Amino acid sequence: MAPGGPGLQVVRIPVLSDNYIWLLHDDATGETAVVDPAVAEPVLAEAARRGWAIGQIWNTHWHADHIGGNDAIKAATGATVSAPAAEAAKIPSFDVALKEGDSVRLGAIEGRVMEVPAHTAGHIAIHLPDAQAVFVGDTLFAMGCGRLFEGTAEQMFDNMARLSALPGETAVYCAHEYTQSNGRYALAAEPDNAAIQARMADVDAARARGEPTVPTTIALERATNPFMRAGSAEELARRRAAKDVFKG
Repeated sequence: MAPGGPGLQVVRIPVLSDNYIWLLHDDATGETAVVDPAVAEPVLAEAARRGWAIGQIWNTHWHADHIGGNDAIKAATGATVSAPAAEAAKIPSFDVALKEGDSVRLGAIEGRVMEVPAHTAGHIAIHLPDAQAVFVGDTLFAMGCGRLFEGTAEQMFDNMARLSALPGETAVYCAHEYTQSNGRYALAAEPDNAAIQARMADVDAARARGEPTVPTTIALERATNPFMRAGSAEELARRRAAKDVFKG
C-alpha cells in the first residue's frame, strides 16, 4: 500500500521490469480506478483480493507500457477508459477524452486534468487536490523527468514549473522505479547539493532492501530533482541531453 490522501487508498502494483500501476479506491463510495495499466492480470487479481470493483481506467499517455491492460480490464469489468484527447486514436477501448482543465471524479474525490506534453505530444497528469496526490505518468520521476520523445525542452520546463507550483506535501505517483539511476545523474549534475546526497543514501538503502522509492513529494523534488531545479529551458535541455547518455 502506498500512502494516499484523505479518503483515498492507493495500491502500488509492480509489473514488467520497472513499471508501477496505481490502483485507487475511494473509501466513501467504494469506487475504484486504475492508472496506466501496463498489463491486466495483476490488476484484476489485486482488485479481486481486496473486493474492489474497477469502474475506471485513467491513462496518462499512449505508450504500450501504460495502456497494455486496457482491453482486458475493460472486458472483465466494464470499466470506462479516460485518456488524453490528443492521443485518443492511439489508445485502445477509449471512451472519454480528457483535456486541460477537465474534471475527473472517483466517487467523492475530484481530480483536475493538466496537459503536460513533452514525453508524448498529448501527455496528461491528473491532480487530486483534496487527496494531495498527482499522477504524472512519465512526465515527472523521482529526481528525473521523461525523455523528450515527442516534445521540447521548453514544454518540459513549463511542465516542471507547473508541477513545482503544487503544494509541497502533494504525493507524486510516477510510473517507473527509476530513482536510483536518476539520483546518480542528479549527483553529477549538482555535486554540492546536500539534499541529493542525503536522499541518495536513503534510496540506495531502500533498493538494497528491495523496497520501492515512489511515491515521492513535490517538496522533495523541488530540493533534489535537477530537472525541476533547472533555471531555464536551455539548462533543462542540457541536463536532459546529458542524462540521455549518462553512464554513472
